[in-house]
Amino acid sequence: MGRYVIERELPGAGELDEQQLHDISARSNEVLAGMSHIEWVQSWVTDDKLYCVYDAANPEDIAEHARQGGFPCDRVSPVTGTISPETGR
Repeated sequence: MGRYVIERELPGAGELDEQQLHDISARSNEVLAGMSHIEWVQSWVTDDKLYCVYDAANPEDIAEHARQGGFPCDRVSPVTGTISPETGR
């Protein structure tokens, strides 16, 4: 399985309330329950985008999850490495 960062254009995302974020998460979980070889790791909400990290067998599974869930999927980028402050020490 590979790790991917997904960019989702969602104007006004930063204004979504807790219930709306819950509903989006619940829908994602519902779709994922019917899929194999894909796992949602975490997402970050910004003013107009969601940045999501998924582990998946391939980018096509991520696109299919978005299609089934009705989510935008504007860019899927494979993670080729990670760095942190510890990397520079």
